[in-house]
Amino acid sequence: MPFQIGIDSFVAAFEERSEPIPPVERMRDLLLQIQRAEESGLDVFGIGEHHRRGFLDSAPAVILAAAAARTQRIRLTSAVAVLSAADPVRVFQEFATVDLISQGRAEMVAGRGSFIEAFPLFGYALKDYDALFAEKLELLLKIRDNERVTWTGRFRPPLTGQGIYPRPVQNPFPIWVGVGGTPESFVRAGALGLPLMVAIIGGETRQFRPLVDLYRKSGRAAGFAPEVLRVGMHSLGYVAETHKEAVEDFYPGWARSMTEIGKERGWPPVRRDDFEAQNGSEGALVVGDPEEVAEKIVRHARALGGLVRMTFMMGVADVSHEKMLRSIELIGRRVAPAVRDALSVS
Repeated sequence: MPFQIGIDSFVAAFEERSEPIPPVERMRDLLLQIQRAEESGLDVFGIGEHHRRGFLDSAPAVILAAAAARTQRIRLTSAVAVLSAADPVRVFQEFATVDLISQGRAEMVAGRGSFIEAFPLFGYALKDYDALFAEKLELLLKIRDNERVTWTGRFRPPLTGQGIYPRPVQNPFPIWVGVGGTPESFVRAGALGLPLMVAIIGGETRQFRPLVDLYRKSGRAAGFAPEVLRVGMHSLGYVAETHKEAVEDFYPGWARSMTEIGKERGWPPVRRDDFEAQNGSEGALVVGDPEEVAEKIVRHARALGGLVRMTFMMGVADVSHEKMLRSIELIGRRVAPAVRDALSVS
């Protein structure tokens, strides 16, 4: 498949030095950004899922349905859907509905989630973190492949042949597995023959190559062809006309966000030299002018043994709606063509 580039959003309700935005305005701006992504030639737009103050993405399928009604070509996906804390029947119904509204442009990236608020909110025990995901992913795939389902598990009442409706346009409906750095997650995705979306938000991208190789090895052992075992990458990034402008726009919000998350997880506050290391040639951050960002994406793709998709998560930049629109344009009109050209001849 041709290399795809897109945007992911967690719909953070703040911008410009973390000033809050009225939620109605934020949703309006988000839909305009998705439309601009399509107009600029981008391939995909993803909406995350969080259940915490400051984020408006607790119902990603609703947002994607609104976007589907305003677009014609761009693919629309979760990034990620927190399947561990959801009912796979309901999740499938929601995304099948988005697929119908979009006339076959919906996808799902299913994951366990990097925050844990959803577990107590929906009555699940954190000790079952992995078991919940494994069982619910199994059921989700069974629903995808069968209109009527008979199934028994630990965490949900059994299904005894009920029909699951509506059915999506696409058959099979595209389901990716979103992963961080847990080897077992890479192995699971490979054994199921599902495309892999790797969230790389720190360290050096090449450090993930052994995990990606593990995914491909697991997939081959399960009998899946190499072209089925597709890999995408989700990274924090931002593009402006110049390197200096991109860094000045992105760094303050990135530093605040990483420091706040670090307080929850026992990390030290981040500093400017941390940012510079992360944004170096091998680092995970993809921040700069269009030419250097395109070159870096190509390096990342080669370092991981080949990618089919790259998505930018720009929300931590805290930039204005106007700057976000301009960055989306630059990614679509200058970064994406350069990356596609370079990878098509590699």
